[in-house]
Amino acid sequence: MDFSILEKKLGAKFKNKDILKQAFTHRSYLNENPGLKLEHNERLEFLGDAVMELIVTEYLYKEFPEKKEGDLTNWRAALVNAKMLTSVAEELGFNDFLLLSKGESKEMGKARAYILANTFEAFLGALYMDSGYKPCEEFIKKYLLKKLAEIIKDGSYKDAKSKFQEKAQEKVSITPNYKVMKESGPDHEKNFVVGVFLGEVLVAEGKGSSKQEAEEAAAELALGVKKWE
Repeated sequence: MDFSILEKKLGAKFKNKDILKQAFTHRSYLNENPGLKLEHNERLEFLGDAVMELIVTEYLYKEFPEKKEGDLTNWRAALVNAKMLTSVAEELGFNDFLLLSKGESKEMGKARAYILANTFEAFLGALYMDSGYKPCEEFIKKYLLKKLAEIIKDGSYKDAKSKFQEKAQEKVSITPNYKVMKESGPDHEKNFVVGVFLGEVLVAEGKGSSKQEAEEAAAELALGVKKWE
């Protein structure tokens, strides 16, 4: 695997080539290649996650002084979630450099998406260890933060409850209300069924291990029922 191709593509020159390779080394690869004198990428992933969160948080805090914490939190969540990281990792060609077991390399779909998102974080952790904070900041601004304008424009940062409330007020001038329809299970393992209503009309019911989770699930279903996605 020639990682110099990736370095050239990203404009990132690593002093320590091993740590770059480690960022792309999945646990399964080591099982089939025990002679490889590298760890898998999970510790780097742990580090990169924290570095990314700080960079994104600092950027949002400085660039949007007029915005409330709730908006900034939603924007950050939309930027650093697994779906977004997978998308950016695919755009950057990370798929071509993954070191996976033969079995894992055949897995696509959700399993591959999960690996790609983790590898993105691991790469950032490796970059931080090799070159420090500034190159990481430049990398995140160049490849991840550029997605922010699109997120704000299409409203994809909003959770389902926010979206449903906006649509309900726009379409029928009613604010949705939520009611717990059913509770089950012991205190430490509660399950809730929550209904979302427009006036007295039940639109949808959602399930979750907390009231908030069930409300979100109900709102998600309600958007589909009303065809307001």
